[in-house]
Amino acid sequence: MSKTVNTIDPSTGEKIAEYQILSEEQASQVVERADAAFRSWRLESLQNRAKVLNKMADLIDANRDELAQLMTREMGKPVEQGHQECQLCAAICRYSAEHGPEQLKDESRPLKGGRALITYQPIGVILGIQPWNFPLYQVIRYSACNIMAGNTTVLKHASNVFGMSQKIEQLYLEAGLPEGVFQALLLDGAGASKLVEHPKVRGVTFTGSDSTGKKIAEAAGKVVKKTVLELGSNDAYVVLSDADVAMAVKTCVQGRIINNGETCVSAKRFVVAAQVYDEFRDQFVSQMAAIKTGDPTQKGTQLGPIARKDLRDTLHEQVEESVRQGAKVSVGGQIPEGAGFFYPATVLENVKPGMPAYDGELFGPVASLIKAADDEDAMRIANDSRYGLGGGIFSRNEDRAVELARLHFDTGMVNINGYNLAQPHLPFGGVKDSGYGREHGGFGIREFVNVKAVMITEQ
Repeated sequence: MSKTVNTIDPSTGEKIAEYQILSEEQASQVVERADAAFRSWRLESLQNRAKVLNKMADLIDANRDELAQLMTREMGKPVEQGHQECQLCAAICRYSAEHGPEQLKDESRPLKGGRALITYQPIGVILGIQPWNFPLYQVIRYSACNIMAGNTTVLKHASNVFGMSQKIEQLYLEAGLPEGVFQALLLDGAGASKLVEHPKVRGVTFTGSDSTGKKIAEAAGKVVKKTVLELGSNDAYVVLSDADVAMAVKTCVQGRIINNGETCVSAKRFVVAAQVYDEFRDQFVSQMAAIKTGDPTQKGTQLGPIARKDLRDTLHEQVEESVRQGAKVSVGGQIPEGAGFFYPATVLENVKPGMPAYDGELFGPVASLIKAADDEDAMRIANDSRYGLGGGIFSRNEDRAVELARLHFDTGMVNINGYNLAQPHLPFGGVKDSGYGREHGGFGIREFVNVKAVMITEQ
């Protein structure tokens, strides 16, 4: 029996489109096509691969308005932020095209009695299982580097952004990518999980919840396949006693509400030294209360709807459970009346261990304020998490902040006196339950290659 899914506009709750889910046999055929395409794509020159990616960047730029509108319609981000996502994706394609040939270049090393060659060769079909929150970026960040490396890719995107999934495949073909090198699979989660074990799938990259990521890693491990996992976080932004409070507040508000708060590297826990806590809290609550929520298609909207009703319900339950355990709602915390899946900018105080607002990931515009006894205690609290994706430090003493970031912050990425999302030239990824492996910066391009040693004995 065939299955269908609908995409829903989170601003109105209305149906956008209906999609047919592939059968297990149809999905397997897609993988077989990807494997067939790999046989020739793996031999394509680095220069020609780069040419396709540069063309893809041009097409993303040319279709920026359409892509941003599609993002907003399918998952609700403010349309201006959709334009920013397009700019980032074009930059990733161009970075991969420009630097990929050097990052994949053969290396020579000495060998007694001869010489040695180290070569970075593609391995085959890479399955990407991606979430909805950055519907273009999540796909481009793994596909561009793998296409540059000579792999072929199949995408299982989140079902609420199937329109974007198909659009990306269309753009890659228009950019000159041969058929089969990138394919979008309209699959459900169960179907994607089965593909992990497909003999022609050589690697899996997954972004999503840590609970699902652990299952993906377990399934891949049983058949000895490499995985890259980016599993979210509850990033702590530490405000030390010597911080510029006004700047920290402005930055932390931005870091909490960007992309409707639905970002793995959102600022989520705000750990503030007692000496500046009251000052920070008063300004932070005031600025969160003033956030402009509404139609994400309108210029100036800062906060749109949560992407799906079930996600909003989960977020609200996390807030209510934290309150039942003693947290205090300083602003927000109530589901508004009316159409769509909106949730207000919310601040929780008195947040303690054991609460969802302390231990879990609140995927939406809900901030957890935590008072630390002093700077040392603030760093302890920041690391008191099973996650370790990103984080931040605010201090007027930049050297000290850098030392804390380098030596003491147990995360994959740290912002100092600012808030930055992904950068094409810098590694992106985490530690602990936030996963392993890296994207961007020349690191992602080598995640799924065969680092092969060729030893030549001279005659």
